Amino acid sequence: MTSHIPSSDEGADIFNPTEPLHVHVERAVREYFFALGDEMPTELYELILAQVELPLLTVVLEQTRGNQTKCAQVLGLNRGTLRKKLKTYDLM
Repeated sequence: MTSHIPSSDEGADIFNPTEPLHVHVERAVREYFFALGDEMPTELYELILAQVELPLLTVVLEQTRGNQTKCAQVLGLNRGTLRKKLKTYDLM
């Protein structure tokens, strides 16, 4: 039995800020597989990391007003690692 996952255009409030982040991630992955139907994705791990990493870096940079040292501290990254990621996503 497959369950129907409502899309946001069906009026379902799928974002609930009180739910843990992993619940939102799980929901997104389930919706992705639902949308694919019988098709199986490849390199899903890399796809998801890229989809999460860019907005994560963008928002934390905004919140730290572009201060890379603070951004690296918030993310728990070495500043050099942060700079490499920023270059990867053209955020420098």
